[in-house]
Amino acid sequence: MSNDRVFAMKFAKVYPLYVQKAERKNRTKEEVDRVICWLTGYSQTELQRQIEQESDFRTFFARAPAFHPNSSLIKGVVCGIRVEEIADPLMQKIRYLDKLIDELAKGKAMEKILRQ
Repeated sequence: MSNDRVFAMKFAKVYPLYVQKAERKNRTKEEVDRVICWLTGYSQTELQRQIEQESDFRTFFARAPAFHPNSSLIKGVVCGIRVEEIADPLMQKIRYLDKLIDELAKGKAMEKILRQ
């Protein structure tokens, strides 16, 4: 899938998949929201607004109030690619989010997911 197609995907269409993935592993929607808000700086209300507006990933991350400074500590592989080596800044942010959701689903402690 090309980057442009990924960037044009509606966050509201992918969000339920994040929640389902987490819930299958006995995690909660609230934990998914906490991870997303930590990474992007959105409040819970702002996150809900982005979902209701059906923002695409490009818009979702462009409007993010404050991308967390510790996001650079996110390391690992998503879809066979090391997230710290992704050249495109927007794709890297999307993959950071994917990696955090993967960590949540794998049962990692919230303090470690949020790089505290």
